[in-house]
Amino acid sequence: MTGQSDDPVLRALAPWLGRPERGVLLAVSGGPDSSALMHAAAALGAAVRVATVDHGLRPDSGPEAEGVGRAARALGLPHAVLAWAGSKPGTGLQDAARAARYRLLAAHAEAIGAGLVLTGHTQDDQAETVLMRLAAGSGPAGLAGMRAERALAPGLTLGRPFLALPKAILVAWCAARDIPHVRDPANADPRFARGRLRASWAALEREGLSPARLARLAERAARDDDALRAAAAQAFAAVLLPAKNTDAAALRLDGAVLAALPEAIALRCLDAALTRVGAAPRRLERLESLVFEAVLPALRRREPIRRTLAGILVATDSAGTVSLAPAPLRRHKTAV
Repeated sequence: MTGQSDDPVLRALAPWLGRPERGVLLAVSGGPDSSALMHAAAALGAAVRVATVDHGLRPDSGPEAEGVGRAARALGLPHAVLAWAGSKPGTGLQDAARAARYRLLAAHAEAIGAGLVLTGHTQDDQAETVLMRLAAGSGPAGLAGMRAERALAPGLTLGRPFLALPKAILVAWCAARDIPHVRDPANADPRFARGRLRASWAALEREGLSPARLARLAERAARDDDALRAAAAQAFAAVLLPAKNTDAAALRLDGAVLAALPEAIALRCLDAALTRVGAAPRRLERLESLVFEAVLPALRRREPIRRTLAGILVATDSAGTVSLAPAPLRRHKTAV
């Protein structure tokens, strides 16, 4: 289309709109990034649908969602408001709101037959995500930040066309076209980690920690994480032993092969095994403690041990086998 090659916003979005998914749903909050997403899709002549999640956390959220609806309909795009109903948690509010947002978007996409959900996340959002995960002590998988594409639900893909674009480009794009947008005050709220980080950007950038550099770190971590993931998948197939008929819920690993692997691969093999037997989510620090301080030393000494992590009993025996199975329920003594 005319001007598309010279327009970074249209150029970033166009490939996503030509994909073979069943349909496209745009997640539009009304901020500059998602407003640019909606108007760019309309400029490209795409037959997309639009949804706005109303978290109900501010008095203005309802009118703002209705405003997005009016703007969408003016562009000829169908729009729906998805309300996050019910009580809200007292702690972890932003994490809960994020989970609710994707849950509502996935359900709506399924209802309308869409196979692709697009959001307006930018390079600035990526940098904030990487910085937050760095502060939380994440490994390569966490430092890879948000992926440009990931599965949101079976048969449904989440895409982020603007992840390589600085937010300033999208703000300027809206300003040049007189596209109105709103600003969420929660983004600068010091009660939340993202708000505190945004207040620190000036000082961080003076030290060279710019959004572009953090986004580059995410790219490098993603590249390394993909390589480690592929190597670990091969290694897991090599260490997995046949199941015993006596316990279908258990998993057995060849400890000699496991102990000979590079530690980063062995860690991921144990993590994969835990996931396979139904372990609860676990922190990286606890997984590292299990693998590096207990399992691998025990295998090298041929020493039997038993440890529990995320609801799973992990044991080694003198023959060098690692077994994993759901931990037995603890019995509480009854007072007499």
